[in-house]
Amino acid sequence: MTSSAWKRTLAASLLAATALATSAVTGRAADITLRALMEDVPETRIIEALLPEFTEKTGIKVEFEKIGYPDMHDKLVTQLVSAESAYNLLEVDFLWAGEFPAANWLVDLKPMADASKFDTTPFIPSMLDLLGRTADKMPLVPMYNYSMGLIYRTDLISDEKLKAAYKQETGRDLAVPQTLEDYVAIAKFMKAKAGVEGAAMQGQRGDPNAMEFSNYLFSAGGRYLNDDRTVALDSPEARKALDLYVDNIKNGAQQGALSATLDDTLRLMCSGKAFSMVTYWWMLPQIDDAKACPAAAGKVALSVMPGGHGESGGWGWGIPANVPEDQQKAAWTFIQWVQSKEIAVKRALQGHAPVRSDVFADPAVLAKYPFYKTAEAVVASGKSFPIFTYSAEFENVLGTQISTAASGGTSTDEAVKASAAGIKDLMSR
Repeated sequence: MTSSAWKRTLAASLLAATALATSAVTGRAADITLRALMEDVPETRIIEALLPEFTEKTGIKVEFEKIGYPDMHDKLVTQLVSAESAYNLLEVDFLWAGEFPAANWLVDLKPMADASKFDTTPFIPSMLDLLGRTADKMPLVPMYNYSMGLIYRTDLISDEKLKAAYKQETGRDLAVPQTLEDYVAIAKFMKAKAGVEGAAMQGQRGDPNAMEFSNYLFSAGGRYLNDDRTVALDSPEARKALDLYVDNIKNGAQQGALSATLDDTLRLMCSGKAFSMVTYWWMLPQIDDAKACPAAAGKVALSVMPGGHGESGGWGWGIPANVPEDQQKAAWTFIQWVQSKEIAVKRALQGHAPVRSDVFADPAVLAKYPFYKTAEAVVASGKSFPIFTYSAEFENVLGTQISTAASGGTSTDEAVKASAAGIKDLMSR
């Protein structure tokens, strides 16, 4: 399809959807305001800056309430179980993609997509599957991905004095790590010899350390579930992963890592006082920004998680079932607009983490961010945290065990056994 033809198709789709969104009440889109609870991260601010464009096109106003991730789930659930949700547009984490549809809190978006001829083929299939897409239903439309990889300091990894010292100490060349063992060894070396923290780690119990540890698990060859969805966590690979995670948080990471969050690790990396961080790949443009992070900009790069596989997650757009139909239709109008190629490219040029393959391949995007080639490899090689009704609860179970092991309160063997028992119990409910 040519660019002009694609734009005509999008415009027609938006006009039709806008008409649907406004016909149920007064016929005026200005009567509808969409309200969404959003995680306070750069992606949200990128979209927020584009909202006037949507309102000018459709007349529909959009308001974002931005809060930290730890408070989002419970605040959303409070609204979704009420008679009518105050939020008529939803940002839903993949960890809730089992719970929310199972509770019948979401509108099935497939009939809306079919009626408006919304094309899902450009979306990366794994992102649709991550968010619960089946042959019959589509509870969520992908918003952005947060696959994780390794961001590291290129100046330190190529420093001749450090290379000589590492070679003398280990007998190996200092280079971008290819295995999990190599990564932890280099992080500990950097902390001891380079005058920086070897790893900026988000060890706070719960979502931060559960997501961070998942990278270690997948890179060590472990998994949470077998293909038949039986529990696979109690394994030698999981013990190896947790041993290395605990070693790094004790001997490679910053002081206070056990209570650190993503924001803490970003600040540390931006300060130029850390060699590396296992984090979401889309953090790279921020760390490489000379205005935001002058101490680190120009000295950082991205790689696939050492070992070959990192954690893959993502957010999706949803529509609550407990809001009026005209608001649901207005929300669908917004979703079509914000996930269109035109707007997705605009977002990507500001550092957005795409969920569409055509955006990763867009010439303008690659010209500005050549590392998006690596980012696509990070996304493609990522593996998912287990998705089921009680995924959020399992995060807390796992996070507690990781934290306890890292603080010396239990052995890594017992922590792995307890985590495996925890997911097995939750999945049996």
